Amino acid sequence: MNVMTNPAVFDVERIRQDFPILTQTIRGKPFVFLDSAASAQKPRVVIDAMVHAMETQYANVHRGLHWMSERTTEAYEAARDAVAALMNANDRSEIVFTGNSTGAINLLAHSYGRGILKPGQAVLISGMEHHSNIVPWQLLRDSHGIELRVAPITDAGELDMAAYEALLSDGKVGLVAMTHMSNVLGTVTPADRIVRLAHANGAKVMFDGSQAIVHRKVDVQALDCDFYAWTGHKLYGPTGIGVLWGKRDLLERMPPFMGGGDMISSVTYEQSTWAAVPHKFEAGTPAILEGIGLKAAIDYVQAIGYDAMTAHEAALTEHALSRLAPIEGVRIIGQAQDRGGVISFVLDKAHAHDVATLLDRQGIAVRAGHHCAEPLMHRFNLDSTARASFGIYTTLAEVDALADGLIRVREFFQ
Repeated sequence: MNVMTNPAVFDVERIRQDFPILTQTIRGKPFVFLDSAASAQKPRVVIDAMVHAMETQYANVHRGLHWMSERTTEAYEAARDAVAALMNANDRSEIVFTGNSTGAINLLAHSYGRGILKPGQAVLISGMEHHSNIVPWQLLRDSHGIELRVAPITDAGELDMAAYEALLSDGKVGLVAMTHMSNVLGTVTPADRIVRLAHANGAKVMFDGSQAIVHRKVDVQALDCDFYAWTGHKLYGPTGIGVLWGKRDLLERMPPFMGGGDMISSVTYEQSTWAAVPHKFEAGTPAILEGIGLKAAIDYVQAIGYDAMTAHEAALTEHALSRLAPIEGVRIIGQAQDRGGVISFVLDKAHAHDVATLLDRQGIAVRAGHHCAEPLMHRFNLDSTARASFGIYTTLAEVDALADGLIRVREFFQ
């Protein structure tokens, strides 16, 4: 693994050598991948870890008494330790593995929403949520009588803190479920203030950290939030595995989400009893190889260091804003003061899908659409945007390629 351990040194060209896919050309052009917010590319160490496990020690985990099962169980459970260390969890048993952040939020909506929240209480979200943090709460509202409240955002794409505090003030909000970093605007929400105000008004807090944990160091003990959800494939790991962290006392109070193997203590035809957390929430054969791959991804980013990654992506974002904003016809959506490496924009005279298609002809991959955030699009009177998002392998030259590519796209429509 060719990474440096000195956070003062960040050699992006050296890091790029760890990502085999980046060596390709697309349509005869160097591959410029600016869609990491949707799913990041994978370093060789992640690929190798999963292949090695399949080739040398694969077996089902937890229940086997033979050598292969024991070795695979150790490797899989090492991922739980890695996640706990990454988030500074108080206890490894607070780490629940899910399929992705969508699965984590749905688990919370089912188990905490139906098991702990009472009809008449409210769940409070923000006006910049991914559908994964909207739809589960709508389902809970419709089935369980929970009120769904939405804290508005400003024209700059920041949470309206005065409105947020007002929505908490009647004491009916049982849970605040909010993004830590918008997947559309790049806005980093003021997590400390969100938690402090929620707790002062008797509400628990869950952050959707799908984007934030890629760009910022997350310390759940320092944040003092109650739950935190994220997904492995955005943090340079495989698809198919995500995380719900929760304070242990809350997890113990919550009923299971799904029933089946590995989440039970005992089963009779009359009744069943549940395994201790986190296994109470992990029914069935887990994503074994994906867990092993996630461990490799966490080790990889930890070796680089969040200070180095955050500084690199801040430089990329600043450069991108300075290059894109002056281009005639380009409008960047959201001007948050605290933001990560995600930039959504529109180009006059061209639909976002056309922009993405024409950029692809130049070997540049961006995302186009509503980014699973239709209500946020409506807030800005849009149906779609193009979105460029950065990773640890993104270079300033690739940002320049995007700017130059957009100039050519605009010329195409003139």
